[in-house]
Amino acid sequence: MALTGIDAVTFGVTDMAEAKRFLDDWGVAPASATADRLVYQTRDGAEVIVRPRDAADLPPPIEDGNTVREVIWGAADEAQLQQTLATLSSVDNVRTGADGLPRVTDPNGLSLAFRVSRRKPVSVTPTPSNAPGSHQRVNQRSPIHDRARPINIGHIVLFAADFAAMRAFYTEKLGFVISDEYPGHGVFTRCQTVGAHHNLFMLNRPGRPGVNHVAFTVSDIHEVIGGGIAMSKRGWKTEIGPGRHPISSAYFWYFENPLAAPLEYYADEDYCTEDWRPGAFERKPELFAEWAIVGGIDGTTRRQMASRDQSGRGHA
Repeated sequence: MALTGIDAVTFGVTDMAEAKRFLDDWGVAPASATADRLVYQTRDGAEVIVRPRDAADLPPPIEDGNTVREVIWGAADEAQLQQTLATLSSVDNVRTGADGLPRVTDPNGLSLAFRVSRRKPVSVTPTPSNAPGSHQRVNQRSPIHDRARPINIGHIVLFAADFAAMRAFYTEKLGFVISDEYPGHGVFTRCQTVGAHHNLFMLNRPGRPGVNHVAFTVSDIHEVIGGGIAMSKRGWKTEIGPGRHPISSAYFWYFENPLAAPLEYYADEDYCTEDWRPGAFERKPELFAEWAIVGGIDGTTRRQMASRDQSGRGHA
């Protein structure tokens, strides 16, 4: 497969100062900052780029308000990049931006750019776990994280205005592999045959394109919890979490933010090879979350903050 994952996400926002405050708390590292452009990086070098939402050179939004304006996908090398561009040769809106990057617009209207990846491999050792007869952590306590430091931008979830067109574009034009599916309602896809469960998840929402969330990988459940509590302590509001997804197996925690739809910390997702067999599932709440805490955990009391989902996003 030609693409390796998400290399950068560009957001258009109303309040640059508030976006900066959030990213400083989120745990990504500042790379550069000007009045009209913030660049932060995950541990592997994936970029979070923030611009004023009325910047003239931004691609048009696919929805109102603060949102994702472009996703940059990375290729392993120049040959792989050219392979991707060759598959897009029949798309009528391929173009080159002022920055020299090739671009295309997907059926949702979202701008996609492509480049040789600037991400670097990061080696992570999650906390070993113990079970009767299987002691992986000996004479060592499990850590308590005082914040998260995201490793990469693992995936993005989009609401598809034309689900069939979006599914065909990403699987047929870009070669994404289907990992699992809610037939007719949603599809989990990955860039690589061998790789993490999904880099892109598309949900059917006829006539209403949008961004559901952007997700950042952390090392393990301890960092999901530690990072989430740290964000709560700094006053950021939980949308839902912590919890665990049955499909993908990942632990999660979603936060409202001044960049776009919720951002997610997650860890311990399924890893797929050519032997993975995609499942077909009914779309229902218990397949979004095996379990979840609504309202998050208070950063001071370390107790649940709410008991009812009032987000209106269909989690309950």
